[in-house]
This record gives sequence, C-alpha cells and structure tokens, in this order.
Amino acid sequence: MKLKKIAAAVLTVAMMFSMTGCNAITIDGEENVATGEGESVGNGSIGFSVSTLNNPFFVTLSEGAKDKADELGVDLIVVDAGDETAKQTSDIEDLISRNISVLIVNPVDSDAVAPAVKDAVSKGIKVISVDRVVNGVDVDCAIASDNVAGAEAATEYLVSLIGEGAKVAELQGTTGASATIDRGQGFHNVADKKLNVVASQTGDFNRSDGMSVMENMLQADSGMQGVFAHNDEMALGALESLRAAGREDEGILLVGMDGTEVAFSEIEDGNMFFTVVYPYCAPEGMQAAYEILEGDGVETRWELDTTIVDKDNVKDWIGKGL
Repeated sequence: MKLKKIAAAVLTVAMMFSMTGCNAITIDGEENVATGEGESVGNGSIGFSVSTLNNPFFVTLSEGAKDKADELGVDLIVVDAGDETAKQTSDIEDLISRNISVLIVNPVDSDAVAPAVKDAVSKGIKVISVDRVVNGVDVDCAIASDNVAGAEAATEYLVSLIGEGAKVAELQGTTGASATIDRGQGFHNVADKKLNVVASQTGDFNRSDGMSVMENMLQADSGMQGVFAHNDEMALGALESLRAAGREDEGILLVGMDGTEVAFSEIEDGNMFFTVVYPYCAPEGMQAAYEILEGDGVETRWELDTTIVDKDNVKDWIGKGL
C-alpha cells in the first residue's frame, strides 16, 4: 500500500522569560548590532544557529529564513555550526552576547546544545527550535515534522516494494541529532518486524560519508536489496558508490528523506525509488519569532505535512525541492 501523505505533529512547551545581554561579535562578516524595538527583551534582533550549511536542506532553511526576515523587516543574524557541537555552543553564547531578543536553533546534537540554550532561556531570550528538538529544555516554540511517523510510513512503503524479509541497510544521520534518533526509531519500528536489517552505520547526513559507508557495505557483500538513508544526501552518496563499483543496475532500492532537487532528478531517471519531502520550517520559524517580537503569543504546536515522492508523482515536484 502506497502512503503518499503523512500528517506530522510537532511537540513543544511554552514558557515566559526576562533577560540581560553582553558584548558583540561579527557573524557572517557583519558587525550589525540591531536597535529594533519590541515587546521582548534584547535589542529586537533574531539569532539563528543552523547546524550546517554543507547540506542543501539546511542551506534552504537558512536562505528561507533570510528571505522571510527581509519580508518582515526584522534583523537576522545567521551562524553556521558546521556540524560541530562545540562551535554551535560557542555560536549561541556569542549570539547571547549580542543582546538578541529571539534565538532560533537547529541543533547539531539535541543533547549537546541544551546547556547553551538553557543559558539563553535564563537570560530571558525567547527560543524557537526548528527541524530538530532541544532535549531537556522548554522552548517557546518547536517547529518540525514528525520524523518517527515519516520514517515509519517510508519503511512501510519500502516493504511494499521490496517484500517482507528482504535484506536492507540503514544509513544513519548525525549521532545525537533528534532527526537521526526519530528517523531511526521510525525505520526500526517497521523494519525490525518486516525486514532483515543487515547493516546500520552513520553517514553523518552528508553525501561523502554516505558514499564511504556504502563502499564498506558493498565490500561486505551482504546481499542487500535496499538502502534506507536518513536523508537524500546520504542516499545520493550511496548511489555514487554503486556507480563507482559498477553495481547501479543490480536493482538495489535507494530511499532518502528531505526532498532535494537532485533526489527528484534521480527518482525521475529511475536511480532512486522515492524520498520523503520535509518542509524546511524557515518561514514558520521566522513568523513565530516576529510574533514574539511584536508581543503576540505564538502557537506552541506547529503541524507540518510530509509527502512521499516517487516515480508516480515526481514530475509534480520538480522545481519545488531543496
């Protein structure tokens, strides 16, 4: 049975705070200390800590946030953690020192980022998490799709294509990221009952690591019939590995998540079987931040939809991907 629509619920709790701030740094080459007025504490600016810009999904997330900030007329400071937990912690502390009013955070690691986010909360800064949660911290608004439900539906669809008991491998995302944990949980909720998982290794959500991990899996020659990747970049890396080994025609089903344009192209050409399109959350995140600055209450539960895209509907999605 093909599952083409997945309703996604987002979890969060709201809190109220008050704050102080310190010195400033230059981020993205700009020494821009905003003086915007608003109902919240701080100088009216918004800081956005993104996990990495070495991934089309998060590049789109960042660019979307900038576009929405321009539309709303608010000051936005974007910092790239480069997939490093220590740098993200440092970045957030620097944003706090710039006297921001709202922090938007897309965690590298949902646990590791918590102390820095707690520090922001303790100073009265409003916090919005996007795409991934911050574990152990009550933020004002959390915006993301339900990765567990999305992965479950994708795995059920994979089973319908490949058959129960088929040998599959899993390419996992960045260790500690809530998306990795949740997508892995959703996959195993189904796969552990209906598939034979012969390998699970982290590809760190990027194409080069996905390619390297797939090379190792192919050398093990486990007879895999499918690969479930936690995102499209790793699925595309796996595809490159298959091509390099001259095994792209062996019928190994490649499945990704996120919905990138490159993935859509490979699906159209028959090289990937499907992906799950995830909204990139930026407009919603900036809108929530703007409402906070205006002194309005924000929804603490944002519901975003995900969609399975395969050869049957990929033409409808070309040009709409990340």
